[in-house]
Amino acid sequence: MKKILFLFIVAVLLVGCGNNNAGGSGEEKPLVVTTTGQIADAVRIIAGDSVEVKSLMGPGVDPHLYKATQGDLQVLEDADIIFYNGLALEGKMSDIFEKMQKAKSVVAIGEVVPKDRILNDEAHPELFDPHIWFDIEVWKLATHEITKSLTEEFSTDGDQFAENERKFFEELDELNGWTKERISEIPEEQRVLVTAHDAFNYFGESNGMEVRGLQGLSTDAEYGLKDIQNIVNFLVEQNIKAVFIESSVSDKAMNAVIEGAKEKGHTIQIGGELYSDAMGAEGTEEGTYIGMYKHNVNTIVDSLK
Repeated sequence: MKKILFLFIVAVLLVGCGNNNAGGSGEEKPLVVTTTGQIADAVRIIAGDSVEVKSLMGPGVDPHLYKATQGDLQVLEDADIIFYNGLALEGKMSDIFEKMQKAKSVVAIGEVVPKDRILNDEAHPELFDPHIWFDIEVWKLATHEITKSLTEEFSTDGDQFAENERKFFEELDELNGWTKERISEIPEEQRVLVTAHDAFNYFGESNGMEVRGLQGLSTDAEYGLKDIQNIVNFLVEQNIKAVFIESSVSDKAMNAVIEGAKEKGHTIQIGGELYSDAMGAEGTEEGTYIGMYKHNVNTIVDSLK
């Protein structure tokens, strides 16, 4: 009887071990931490199932103003590799990244893009525009740094990373062509994009649109009545019919612009909400880079054509 009981216990233990190993070795995947959703999406596409990806900044979060929480610091501490945009996008986290570089791989993907492809702030030429994801060709350059860094960190999966990047870049090339076709539907004199802050200069530069923002490159920048009046005068003079709000920025400023135009007898509509510094909710089409970009293009074209 004891022998039967012993064999039964051994069998149970073996089944338990088999369940723990089902679908893999049972080892935890390497942890890759990103700041923005745009970067997280690129990492997931390139790395596939070989890593776990965590993004610190979700939908509606403004990276210009973001301050790391205690929980964020622990996640960053646990990361095997960290990706952030750089070019001062995550300005309030710079010191954290600088310290962590001493202990692990911390990669600013925007800062490897050739400087002749990076836009400057016209008023302050020493400041770089960090919103590189809105020029698809520039974003490919930054995304390649993800592939390169992942391969250096996890070399056994390098071939798969390269293949995933190739497929992703094909999709981005298709997106680029589709975007230009859609923008061509807008009359040339109406190809003017007015938003809360200067997040869309790369979009305008690569797609032949004039871009105006009430605030500067960062939402941390101040704006006043003079800034509002300048935008209002421009809208009235150019007979622009729509302005756009952003998912990660308060719409208070743009409502003031609309009221200012109304006082001058010019009707301005809110053309829709654009994703600028943050993407949509995870699990939605807008929660992916391509889905977010398509949403913005459709919203802009449908409001201005």
